[in-house]
Amino acid sequence: MNPANPPAATTTNARDRLIDTAIHLFNRYGFHATGVDRIVAVAKVAKKTLYAHFPSKEDLIIAALSRKRAAFADKFLPAVLASSDQPRDRLLSLFELAKSWFNDPDFYGCIFVNAAVEYSEPGHPINACAREFKTLLRGFALEQAQAGGAADPEILADQIALLFEGATTVAQVSARPDAATTAKTIAAQLIDQAFRR
Repeated sequence: MNPANPPAATTTNARDRLIDTAIHLFNRYGFHATGVDRIVAVAKVAKKTLYAHFPSKEDLIIAALSRKRAAFADKFLPAVLASSDQPRDRLLSLFELAKSWFNDPDFYGCIFVNAAVEYSEPGHPINACAREFKTLLRGFALEQAQAGGAADPEILADQIALLFEGATTVAQVSARPDAATTAKTIAAQLIDQAFRR
């Protein structure tokens, strides 16, 4: 799954087109560097239409992040679950799917991390949205750690989430898509140790 796809040509609803366009531009150029004039130009809608759906640019950003969160919950995690019925293999599949994402030409890192960096005040709604998203991956890792009988599921969930975040950052900043493979190797060792009775 690629979280940075440009808007699909078949999108007809103006609101959806604005969100899809915003996701693509925010991923590629950043939030502050992407103005509403550019968004409406690329989406081919009037500025009045944008403000009819989103009273402010921040409302559009939150809508874009909400769509990304839904895609992660409704597509990425189910794909991980479908990869195996074994918790250990599911945890490792996180990194296999990440490898495809990191190798995509439109990979620009995690949009939620980028949002948290640009809107760094802890009380800001966009920062809060980014923080809330990060609980999804850890929650999934915790469920699998518990299902697999890890000695300390909380610790393993923290380790898996940290490895995933670290691999994503290295892939983005250092242009190293192989970070997913390295992280998977480390994860396998941690999982084996955690599941050992």
